[in-house]
Amino acid sequence: GHSGLSVLGYASSRDGIHIDERLTEPAYICSGPSACKMENKNFSSYAYTSGGSWSGCEDPRITKIDDRIYMTYTAFITWDTPPGIALTSISVKDFLKKHWNWKAPILISPPYEIHKNWVIFPEKINGKFAILHSISPDILIDYFDTLSFNENSCIKSYYKCFGREGCWDNRIRGIGPPPIKTREGWLALYHAIDKRDPNKYKIGAMILDEQDPSKILYCSNVPLLEPSAPYENEGYKAGVIYCCGALVKEEKLFVYYGGADTVICAAIADL
Repeated sequence: GHSGLSVLGYASSRDGIHIDERLTEPAYICSGPSACKMENKNFSSYAYTSGGSWSGCEDPRITKIDDRIYMTYTAFITWDTPPGIALTSISVKDFLKKHWNWKAPILISPPYEIHKNWVIFPEKINGKFAILHSISPDILIDYFDTLSFNENSCIKSYYKCFGREGCWDNRIRGIGPPPIKTREGWLALYHAIDKRDPNKYKIGAMILDEQDPSKILYCSNVPLLEPSAPYENEGYKAGVIYCCGALVKEEKLFVYYGGADTVICAAIADL
């Protein structure tokens, strides 16, 4: 927005490509314990700039389970602390009516630690909600009876950007959209970097075991997507493609991603 805060908007599309409706007002503005407080910042805002803004809520991942929509996002809390992961939710009924009655957000990552790229599986696994919060050096998933957190509870996570030596993903950044269930297992898209080409974010895929998604069954030997178009290499972060949403429609995979932190892009492939 004009204030320099990142907010979340709403747009809808029947075919997944052409925009039928786009609201002029935000659908979500960070508030509550996860909101950014801009006063008394102790360091330059330049380090936190992203997509034309320098704080707020970014990189949302949405998961529908039963009659509720859950959203994790990167939250900028204060200028004294690094970004973390916040969780909020809204009823499907309110969302479809565009009544933005979001539940007050809660920080679910440990304070004073940098955390991004957390997703909720779109269905319970072995009767429990599942949150995937790291894919490097291991797949880390925590399971819960409920997604109701309080200010004293958080998920301890561990991340190192290790990848497969000699491969295109030798520096793994993090998970992309919430995993998609397929006949082979959970399809998980992720972002990675090749140390030999360090200025390019690329997107790959892995298949996780359906019953135990901490197990990787398959992993792509080449990127599914890499920045090659002009609009992916011109902007706030040239060479960066970053996906937070994907869906399957009529046996086709639609991947939605940001190009250079400047434009929204879509890629389609047969599943």
